[in-house]
Amino acid sequence: MKNIFTVYFRASLLVKISIALVLGMIAGFLLGEQATVLVPFGDLLLRLLTFLIVPLILFTLIVGVNETNIANLGRTGSKVFIYYTVTSALAIVVGLVVASMLQPGLGLQLTGNETFDVPNNPGIVHVLLNIVPSNIIAAFAELNLLGIIFTALAFGIAISAMRSSEKYTALGDSLLTTVSALNEASLLILKAILQYVPIGIFAIIANTVGSHGIDTLISLGDMIGVFYISLLVHIGLYVILLLLFGIKLGPFFNYARTPIITAFVTQSSTGTLPLTLDAAKKMGIPKSLYGFSLPLGATVNMDGAAIRIAVSAVFAANVAGTPLTIPNMVTVVLIGTLASIGTAGVPGAGIVMIATVFVQLGLPMEAVALLTAIDALVGMGATAVNVTGDLVGTRLLHQHEKKREPKKS
Repeated sequence: MKNIFTVYFRASLLVKISIALVLGMIAGFLLGEQATVLVPFGDLLLRLLTFLIVPLILFTLIVGVNETNIANLGRTGSKVFIYYTVTSALAIVVGLVVASMLQPGLGLQLTGNETFDVPNNPGIVHVLLNIVPSNIIAAFAELNLLGIIFTALAFGIAISAMRSSEKYTALGDSLLTTVSALNEASLLILKAILQYVPIGIFAIIANTVGSHGIDTLISLGDMIGVFYISLLVHIGLYVILLLLFGIKLGPFFNYARTPIITAFVTQSSTGTLPLTLDAAKKMGIPKSLYGFSLPLGATVNMDGAAIRIAVSAVFAANVAGTPLTIPNMVTVVLIGTLASIGTAGVPGAGIVMIATVFVQLGLPMEAVALLTAIDALVGMGATAVNVTGDLVGTRLLHQHEKKREPKKS
């Protein structure tokens, strides 16, 4: 038994996760709906990762702010937001182009028995107001990532100002030392949690496969297939961008693969955030950049979800017998991009975004009910691409900022 644990702890995390994925799929097919007995093990993984979100974001960003020039924060922040907005719009275009070529849903008809209540979309104004929390404790308890980022920036800048002043230099340095120590403690806890990740992934993938089975895949297979083809095309665009910036693909995906696979299985960009932050750290990206860009990306950057909006719109239009026109597609790009930001942090955000776009285009809500049958299967790929887009954007911005730095003589 001791030898088994020794081999497990010494094995590569990627190997353990890969084995967990294969065993999870086998277990799901064999157990079917009985795979629900494994749900607690998957829930434990999500709880462990969620447990670390607040300390990692808070301490990492405070330390990062104090390791950089305050004047650079505004410039970097604007670049991050522009990148996220542009890539979300581009993702919708990719989804529309691929779906228009392959036409998912043709020949499929609604039975009239489908029902779906349109969820409330909080809107962009609500998201923007959430940036400033009315209660710091509530922001932490509710995992309001925008509020946590604001809190970390506020205290990070305050500590930096204290360290620069004559009166509070010692206090500022003492505070930064304490926060740095807490940050390192959080990273040590993360290393321990990483050992449980394969077990949690096994449980989640087994339950997902067991719950959906093969019937769902067959009935809506064309929609799922077109969606994943669109995701692959968009990932191809990421690869092109990385190469254009002179970034080697091997090292990048070597570090990024653990959070990408975990996001695929858990369907949670927020829950995967501790692993995403860890990957950025290993890439050598400054805390001041990834401590801001990745939590923000987990909140507002949803390239995978944007592709889902586009493919779902084409699918619903074909099912309804009213294919999308060019003006309709332009509307999808505009509304979809805004919706991907405006529904940030909402449970079932993918379905909320789809419903929002369908309302604007007059597409049948019954089609949304149909799409909920494959919500988990589609959500897995969408979340993986969401996290990939966050890491790609952060890595590209780091490369761009490095080129701006004056060369040492």
